[in-house]
Amino acid sequence: MFTQVDTHVPLWSLGPYSGVHRQVVLSMKERNHFPIRRLLGPVVSAAVEFLQVRGELGERIDAPVLVPAPTLAVSARLRGGDPVTDLCVASGLPVVSALRHRRGVRDQVGLDPTQRRRNLAGKVELLAVPREPVLLVDDVVTTGSTLAASAEVLIAAGCRVVGAVVLAHA
Repeated sequence: MFTQVDTHVPLWSLGPYSGVHRQVVLSMKERNHFPIRRLLGPVVSAAVEFLQVRGELGERIDAPVLVPAPTLAVSARLRGGDPVTDLCVASGLPVVSALRHRRGVRDQVGLDPTQRRRNLAGKVELLAVPREPVLLVDDVVTTGSTLAASAEVLIAAGCRVVGAVVLAHA
């Protein structure tokens, strides 16, 4: 397993955070290469379809609602929007931006798993309650803290979270 924190839901990664995967994520996030976000939408859609066909998402469901993991508002502003939300929208699947960070969340870079959990504790806010099965989506999972905090909030609100998909794992 590539996470250090229990995400509370099954987790699938499209590959390691190295080589091409790393370059794509960095281009999407740090270099504001906006067309990559649109190109990754069909990749996420194909991954969801693959998981459905394999029965990985539980009982047969038409399509889960994609819920992008929350990102810092300042990061989204600097990046011309939230890259994960953009690629979810480009997937053509239903998307609900159901989560956001409350005040006081700092950038996770450089924090160990315990510090990351503490950083997010009680600081993921629910904006909407999807009624359909939910599949969390994020760009990179490092420790699993963001996905765990997101899943906890959704599950506490009565959502059926069938898993999480990430573009890469570090």
